[in-house]
Amino acid sequence: MAALLATILLSSLLSVFSADISSKIGVNYGRKGENLPSPYRTIETVRSMNVGRMKLYDSDHEILMLLSGTNIHVSTMIPNNDIIRIASSQAAAEQWVQSNVLNFYPNIMIRFVLVGNEVLSHNWRIWPSLVPARPWSTNSRNISLDFALFRGRVNQTDHKTGLVYTNLLDQMLDSVIFATRKLGYPDIRLAIGETGWPTAGDADQVGANINNAATYNRKLIQKMTSKPASGTPARPGVVIPTFIFSLYDENQKPGPTTERHWGLLRSNGMSVYDIDITGRRRLSSYKPLPAARNNVAYRGKLWCEVAPGADASNLSSALAYACSQGNQTCAALNPGQPCYEPVSVFWHASYAFSSYWAKFRKQGATCYFNGLARQTRNNPSRGRCNFPSVTL
Repeated sequence: MAALLATILLSSLLSVFSADISSKIGVNYGRKGENLPSPYRTIETVRSMNVGRMKLYDSDHEILMLLSGTNIHVSTMIPNNDIIRIASSQAAAEQWVQSNVLNFYPNIMIRFVLVGNEVLSHNWRIWPSLVPARPWSTNSRNISLDFALFRGRVNQTDHKTGLVYTNLLDQMLDSVIFATRKLGYPDIRLAIGETGWPTAGDADQVGANINNAATYNRKLIQKMTSKPASGTPARPGVVIPTFIFSLYDENQKPGPTTERHWGLLRSNGMSVYDIDITGRRRLSSYKPLPAARNNVAYRGKLWCEVAPGADASNLSSALAYACSQGNQTCAALNPGQPCYEPVSVFWHASYAFSSYWAKFRKQGATCYFNGLARQTRNNPSRGRCNFPSVTL
């Protein structure tokens, strides 16, 4: 992509409409959830939270109109499926800008126009290396949790530059700075398009809990709103526009459980934990957080089974999908085989889910099936029917 500027989740920064860079914290307003608060209620909520920026994943005109007259700096986005059409036609590009930017600016404080979302990291198997929570969770034995959570108890010195790092995010930001400098672009400004920490996850997703999420985001806000600006070791004193991912938990997002639990707010609009977006509140004034119970990686076996409350009518299609993937995934469910009985869609689906996950996890398969499945540490096998498992 042309005109790519560095952002944490590689949402491309196309234009900046202001020479003054504010240190106000932003949030990502995603809407992949059931029964989320209305746009009107959402804008009222973010205003009451003193959110300084809002990043949209499109240019929804209703939301833009609701932001008119507010002091919220807005980032709009060209959806992924429109990029090729707009990039290949000057007329289409001009029409998009007129319809989605100029018709609203300056009544709406549009500051960034983003070209696509996670264009170079379009699925959860790739982008984990781009968010501090992910490198730590995949290498928790070698990366200090305190280092990932800005606790300042661990320092690391870069042997090549001599720069001293007190947190993982600065290391990641400076790696982008050094990379762009090496490519001949030393002065590109950084913006963090998405950063945060998940509040819940599967058994194999270490560290996804409220305690870590609140700690990370509170300290992130404190760092990014500090005056004078702290910047990074390679670029001290520079304001870095930052958007927390995300405003809401979004329960319709596919993939591992963490995908649905990044929100500052639950899908009903209630706070997941207390947080001051302005950065003015002292960290010592917050009430104690729930204890973190999964900061040590689980070691053992896991199975995948039908989730409580799963709809039988939806299970049939999920069962058919799992069994259609080959590799003898459902051979044990054939008549006369050990797992054929009881002849129940719930029983057959549980076996199929566990078998599918065990066989294809290394290729990116998850135990989710559109919310119909869940992980379990309890072996669901019965009699001669042994459910395949995943060993961590």
